[in-house]
Amino acid sequence: MFALIFIASSLQGTVIAQERLKIDDVLTVIHRRKSVRKYLDKPVTREQLTILMKAGMAAPTAADKRPWAFVVVTDKTMLDSLSTVSPTSKMVKNAAAAIVVCGDTRRALNSNVWTQDCSAATENILLAAEGIGLGAVWCGIYPEYFKYNHIRSLFGIPMEVIPLSLISIGWPTGAEKPKEKFDPANIHWEQW
Repeated sequence: MFALIFIASSLQGTVIAQERLKIDDVLTVIHRRKSVRKYLDKPVTREQLTILMKAGMAAPTAADKRPWAFVVVTDKTMLDSLSTVSPTSKMVKNAAAAIVVCGDTRRALNSNVWTQDCSAATENILLAAEGIGLGAVWCGIYPEYFKYNHIRSLFGIPMEVIPLSLISIGWPTGAEKPKEKFDPANIHWEQW
């Protein structure tokens, strides 16, 4: 009987420890995340990209509309084209992959909420990339018409679908480090 109680209490301690570890892992990934613009010349697998998109699709979404759609790019010619979309997207040229996060306005709750849903999906992808050892950076596309229209024409994206962000993805060189961004002055307890 004593052995059973000991085993049960040991297992319970393990479960609690595992739950605690999951919380720590999430917080570690959040605080370790950084914008990575320099990559090793090493491919990213389809499986890794699928992991990132699954994370994106796990994002919160208004009324569960899930208006996101993703264009995954690994072709070097297309990555070169994407690198010219904006001065802030130059790093895509040397990336192993990119994901264009789009909002399908036909599936959105209303005309404005899709940007929030797709921004949440974008952030989930960035965190997942960090979590599996990849580096990524968010390049803003929307609301600048010339940027999102250029991407729309590159990939034949329908007019009702709007590219929100371009995520450059690759294996980090280690040049970029996370920044300490916590600032208690930005917190207002109970009132402003």
